[in-house]
Amino acid sequence: MALAEGIEQGRLALRMINPAPFNAEAPPEALAGPITPNELHYVRSNFAVPVHDGTLEIGGAVGNPLTLTLDDLRALPATERAVTLECAGNGRLEMRPLPIGEPWGDFAVSTARWTGALLHQVLQLARPAADGVDVRFEGADHGAYHLKPVLAETDKDDLTFVRALPLAHASDPAAEILIAYEMNGAPLGSDHGAPFRVVVPHWYAVASVKWLKRIDVLTEPYTGEFQTGHYLYEWPDRPAEAVSLMRVRARITHPAPASTVNVGKHTVRGKAWSGTGPVTRVEVSLTGEGEWYLANLEPPEGPYQWQDWSFEWNATDVGRHTLRARATDAAGNVQPEVPPWNRLGYGNNAVEVPYVDVR
Repeated sequence: MALAEGIEQGRLALRMINPAPFNAEAPPEALAGPITPNELHYVRSNFAVPVHDGTLEIGGAVGNPLTLTLDDLRALPATERAVTLECAGNGRLEMRPLPIGEPWGDFAVSTARWTGALLHQVLQLARPAADGVDVRFEGADHGAYHLKPVLAETDKDDLTFVRALPLAHASDPAAEILIAYEMNGAPLGSDHGAPFRVVVPHWYAVASVKWLKRIDVLTEPYTGEFQTGHYLYEWPDRPAEAVSLMRVRARITHPAPASTVNVGKHTVRGKAWSGTGPVTRVEVSLTGEGEWYLANLEPPEGPYQWQDWSFEWNATDVGRHTLRARATDAAGNVQPEVPPWNRLGYGNNAVEVPYVDVR
């Protein structure tokens, strides 16, 4: 009962999308600061919070199978990284026609400081085989799947959340993938994957498997419901692509959409991020016709977290005004004007069009 009450208390500040499995957006104020407080961090789950026995098994094509506990992971060198995590379905409600899937608005994104052991060091202890191809991550969460499974062999009544990464990426020291056990200096909470989870910088959060139970090195590419069934861009006019890196995006956090402000000078503020970043440019438009003005973009505080930007707006005309922001990243990716529609509704990074009334 105490655990259930604790989970419920921790969910009160969030905007619930679905009670079972629990999915909730961060409140707008969660985007104000550089780091999202634990109680304001969005939650994405495919199944109910599971019971976890506190062990992590590492096997498959390895020379040294391991069983690790939380104490074992804590005994390894600890690394802390601030990482922005975004749900691949963030912004799904803005797509037309409306795709299937959880009806996410625009606040399934947050940034936290994650502490844990580096995945590549754990894999080194297990000694992956030379012919390893993928690394499979299995969560302890399982149950009846609330969406229609795509793969014929899927057991809809008892499905486990499993994802995989290429071994070359998982074992790359530069990737700095974590097996995290702390979030903002506190032990992981139940909704965020306790006792440990994967945190994969730059990727949509589907890759950051919660309630991590098992890691396997595979000698063949992994196929599974959450790898090759869902979490694909199913385009109407070209072959499907796997969901991977976050798309470049800028958000306006102030003033709030549909708010009213007085004539005068105002500072428009927001956040920008990209999985192929850093973001190098943010522009703001004050009309629907287009002219774009360069905003002041703060340099990144770390390699994996969102950036602040601001724009000084002299609101001289009474009436309704649109405010748009678009970001460009170091790879040259620019936000599109319309959502990149796909059947499952992933990766919406289109320029948003909020309005503000000036009186």
